[in-house]
Amino acid sequence: MPPKITNSVAWQQAEILMQPAFIRVIDNIRKQLDESSWTGTYHDVLIWPPSTTDEIKALVTELLQAMETATPQEADEIKETLARLPMPHPGYHLRLQRQQQEASIDLWELCYQVCFLEYSPQKEGADIDTSLIDELGEVDWLRLDAKAKELVEEAFAKLLEG
Repeated sequence: MPPKITNSVAWQQAEILMQPAFIRVIDNIRKQLDESSWTGTYHDVLIWPPSTTDEIKALVTELLQAMETATPQEADEIKETLARLPMPHPGYHLRLQRQQQEASIDLWELCYQVCFLEYSPQKEGADIDTSLIDELGEVDWLRLDAKAKELVEEAFAKLLEG
């Protein structure tokens, strides 16, 4: 889950950093894949809150599909129901394969780790890593690339342990 940002300055900083961080993460993953025996494919996924049952997932999916053909009145009723149910957020995963091994890396989580200090999916809030923004308010590409490279290397090292 993305960290909650309540401060408008931090929000602007996150907006400045997220796309460059994503670009650097993808680029460093490509370099890791070139040097390793893993093959990777990218997938859009839906990430559900942890306690969501399969029945609720099926119901939400069904309601979202019903929205596409609903009348305006039905759409309002569906929206009211959906407002009370857990909703997934879009995710982007790299699925890795090597012989019989399979693994998955959540790319947004990696980007959050790059952009925020001590980011953890279990924590609600996190602070922007302001060392990645120079005194002019621009992205410090060298620092950003170094941090992205380090985190991608760590992610691949963990795969080797597992």
